[in-house]
Amino acid sequence: MSQATYIKLWADTQRELDTMLQREREEFLQPQEDREKVWKMLATAYVRYLEIFRRLEASHAHLIHQQKRAAVRQVLDGVMGRLLEIKREMVALESSECHCMDGILLELQRVPEDIEIPIPEYFVKENLRVLQEREKYLQEILLNAGLLEEEPVRAMTLEEAIRVIQVAERARQGRARAAFMRRIYLEEKRQSKKQQKTTRINPDAAATCIQKVWRGYHQRMETEKLREEEMVFLGMSLPPEVEARSVLQKANVLQGEVQEREDYSFRQELREAEGSHIKETLQDEITQCFVECRHITGRFPDYPPEKTGGSKAIFIEKHPEQVAEELAGKKEAVKKEEKSRKEDKEEAKAQKAGKKVVDEGWKMSPSNFLSILEEGSSQYQVFWENRDNKSDFLQDHDPELIKGGEREEVEEEIRVQVDEVMQEKLLKVKQAVDGEIGPHGKKPGKGDKGSRKTPGKKKISELERDLTPDRTIDSLFQELAEEGLLIQVKNVNLSDYIGYYNCQRNILRETGAQPVPSIPEVRQLVALYGILPLGSQTVHENAPLVKSLLLAGPAGVGKKMLVHAICTEAGANLFKLTSSSIAGKYPGRDALMMMLHMILKVGKELQPSVLWIGDTERMFAKGAPKGEDELNFRRLAKLLPQFLRAVKPQDRVLLVGTTSRPFDANLGPFCKVYQKIILIPKPDYLTRFALWKHYILQGGGTLTKLVNLNCLAQVSDGFTQGHVVEVVHTVLTELRLLQMARKPLRTAEFVTALARHDPVYIEEEEAFQAWYAKTPLGKAWIATMAARDAEKEKAKKKGKKGKKGKGKK
Repeated sequence: MSQATYIKLWADTQRELDTMLQREREEFLQPQEDREKVWKMLATAYVRYLEIFRRLEASHAHLIHQQKRAAVRQVLDGVMGRLLEIKREMVALESSECHCMDGILLELQRVPEDIEIPIPEYFVKENLRVLQEREKYLQEILLNAGLLEEEPVRAMTLEEAIRVIQVAERARQGRARAAFMRRIYLEEKRQSKKQQKTTRINPDAAATCIQKVWRGYHQRMETEKLREEEMVFLGMSLPPEVEARSVLQKANVLQGEVQEREDYSFRQELREAEGSHIKETLQDEITQCFVECRHITGRFPDYPPEKTGGSKAIFIEKHPEQVAEELAGKKEAVKKEEKSRKEDKEEAKAQKAGKKVVDEGWKMSPSNFLSILEEGSSQYQVFWENRDNKSDFLQDHDPELIKGGEREEVEEEIRVQVDEVMQEKLLKVKQAVDGEIGPHGKKPGKGDKGSRKTPGKKKISELERDLTPDRTIDSLFQELAEEGLLIQVKNVNLSDYIGYYNCQRNILRETGAQPVPSIPEVRQLVALYGILPLGSQTVHENAPLVKSLLLAGPAGVGKKMLVHAICTEAGANLFKLTSSSIAGKYPGRDALMMMLHMILKVGKELQPSVLWIGDTERMFAKGAPKGEDELNFRRLAKLLPQFLRAVKPQDRVLLVGTTSRPFDANLGPFCKVYQKIILIPKPDYLTRFALWKHYILQGGGTLTKLVNLNCLAQVSDGFTQGHVVEVVHTVLTELRLLQMARKPLRTAEFVTALARHDPVYIEEEEAFQAWYAKTPLGKAWIATMAARDAEKEKAKKKGKKGKKGKGKK
């Protein structure tokens, strides 16, 4: 599609976003008492924001104009963050990570695929060159350390070499013979032309020759036209006008690439044209502020140091009247807090006494992204809504927008120079008027009375200190790779995790059972809590912060695949910690602290990064440790909370744990480390059908009537995705693929190989359910369901009493 199409898509999406913002101001700011109404509002907003997200991502991925992309990028990050905030409210309201969205989708006329989370392309594309260089450097380190084997070069046999030489020689002889025959043909043609020149041509024969040539040409053109129309009709080629658009689009892409390479800057022009005016204005404002301050306080103020922002701090300081108002406001706030505490105590006493407490209702939490969305919307209305895009054929830059951004940088440079001059002037004025010398206004002959108390410093943990000040990031990167703690990421996308919605889940939900997410919901949760915050710095800093994520499920359900998918989609480094990977390395607490420090330092410097802890239940195991390696691995459990405290909102570092036996661990410390827990189920019938079909075709197999996929999906009930992959690889060997032409695949081959594996039994599923019910979110779900059941019973009792009263009357 052309650039005009995506500009129109951006405009339509921006109007829809303005409508959503207006709706939020009207609905979400008012307290609501009806929980069903609140849930409907949140779910509707979630679906609509997802649609806006998908359209903005398409516009951002295909627009060439860099300033337009920057404007779309700001709104795109805001929509992603708003989605995470709404998801937090939905989880708090329902006490569950998976929600029943069927009714909302039906009302909005959407399909389940519309609530899939799209992954923005810019997560990887903007840093593609850096990621490729880093991957190449890691591969070289692993090869030199012997941790990665090079692909073996297969040597040719004598027969294969002779055959290659024969083929090349026959091709050479064929080309030589063709050239020889062409020379003979041209020679004969020249001889015939000479003979024709000697003989006189009849006019009728000449006219016939011309007609023959013209009719042949005309018929060839008609045939070519008919062939093109047929190809367009069959959908095998594009119409001419569409091809012309694609050529124009390619030209625009080339123009965009040139535009990306060029660095447009107007700093020098701004310094020459506006520098002197900016300097005079700043000096006048600072002088006026000093004079007013001396008039109020009786002395000139101290010049703020550069650490606090220099002259910027002068304009931030408030007048005495504003300070008095703030103090009065603080006193009122303290009184309100004391009053609320008294009310809380009274409510607690009333609950103990059995009295009813009035619930004020639900209210939306304050948002960090609505201001970003409103700013992006206003920027679009000012700069881009009424812009003439037809005249901007090359999608070139806008100089005024670039100047607006660089003007602030020029002002900051000039402000630093003005601060140096004004600081010297202030010292001279103080000495002449007030008789003060020195930067802090000390009078001569008087020293400081008493020693000033230094403010108490915040305690810094060991991981936040720089334990390796003399080492470079490259050396730490190399050491972690050589020790097997920094591994290569497998190129797996989140969409490769195949699965469909479980339609029977809503029936189980009505019975009060703990809801288990289906595979599409697992993809959504991984994208929301893992990929989106890691991919965007703005989202990570302002969204609800998730530092740790746990993937729990039976062996073979794809936990490792999801970890690699997070790193692939976000372009993140992958650090791996298991009991085997640190066996014999970093013994003792201090060495483990150093190891975590190196991981954290490299992860912050080369962010985004993922720290993956495999078999994490062994770190929190209940029994006594078996051996020194197990003890060393368990020591990490005490250091992980300190590691998470060292991860700040600006650090895109995520801790991901995987476990197939979470019920073997101590629940208390286990749940304290991992903020979000995603329980991954085994595949249902429809998912198993798709898995068998996908992996058989991917392995090179051919599906015929002899392969009954329905039967395979039914027989493999209870087996995981890993079982299906292993069975397909076992059956589709190289020898079996060669025999497929005369011996087609049969269902019995896969069933026989599947019978050698053990499925996930019901007892193991119940153990996962019982364990998840003991987690904080599981307990909240049980309490929520109990409260709803109590409300239903009260409503039934009221209804019965009402009927009895009517009967008596």
